[in-house]
Amino acid sequence: MPTAKVLVTGASGFIAKHCIAELLRRDFSVRGTLRDMGRADAVRKSVARAGADASGVDFVAADLLRDDGWSQAMQGCAFVLHAASPFPLQDPPNPDDLIRPAREGALRVLKAATRAGIKRVVMTSSVVAITMPWPEAPLGHVFTEADWTNPKRPDLTAYIVSKTLAEQAAWDYVKGEPRAPELAAVNPAIVLGPATDADISSSHEVIKLMAKGAYPAAPKVGFPISDVRDVAATHVLALTTPAAAGKRFLSANGFLRLIEVGRLVADVLPDVQGEVPRRELPDWLVRAVALFDKRLKAVLPDLGHPRPVTNAQARSVLGQTFRTAPEAVKSAALSLRELGVI
Repeated sequence: MPTAKVLVTGASGFIAKHCIAELLRRDFSVRGTLRDMGRADAVRKSVARAGADASGVDFVAADLLRDDGWSQAMQGCAFVLHAASPFPLQDPPNPDDLIRPAREGALRVLKAATRAGIKRVVMTSSVVAITMPWPEAPLGHVFTEADWTNPKRPDLTAYIVSKTLAEQAAWDYVKGEPRAPELAAVNPAIVLGPATDADISSSHEVIKLMAKGAYPAAPKVGFPISDVRDVAATHVLALTTPAAAGKRFLSANGFLRLIEVGRLVADVLPDVQGEVPRRELPDWLVRAVALFDKRLKAVLPDLGHPRPVTNAQARSVLGQTFRTAPEAVKSAALSLRELGVI
């Protein structure tokens, strides 16, 4: 018999589908929220592809910007994994299109969880809520969960601001509301690993574009790497480990430059060897091109500032182990080939 029911918000998302699979493997029952209920069968098929029987998963319509549906969604649930939040490759013209759903949605979910008597909420945050302080951290600084991004930093994208403000609002809420559920946050980095369907994530979109020759050269930047299977495990361990309450968990392992990511893609897909980035661009050129190619704007703060992180807290508190960064990249590329995306 399932041990308890968990509500997973934003069930059609890349991380959420792997979280659902991980919960089912650990004998939880699962309910998911969707903005479009027409996607329910597709989500079940994707979760099955991730290795779990999703036939018993039920869904409720709910939107981060509306109160409707959230009380019904929480009914009968003991826990919530709040994974819903938009992540586009490019910032929208209006930053509030990202910031409002992230911040208001987190508070809407927490308030509904409080009314429903939910025991614990695990929130999907991001490494970007940690690694962008202002003033800038000294070179060589290894970021931990004690670090915070300054949302007033002038070079931040709307996505970074949205994730930072949403997580800050969540912590402020549980500190100020005596009846609030326990809270834990999971902060993944660039999330790769196997895709479960052709509705690919923004991180997988980068792999796809590399394999199709969209980036003959790469900026001189690198990022911590997360395998989505590890990220899902971090969520469930943060849900079930008593000592996880009140803590953030960086869920990433290793650091790769973009050009190294391209080489790893070519290692497992030799036919794209001539398409992946073959050289690195000088920083001045990246800044110049970013004036015209808005996709590059997001990497500008990282030029000359590598931002390594440590997963020591997840290892010590949750007892978690992690896959390597190359394994995350290679499994992503192989899954996209299998799905016919590249």
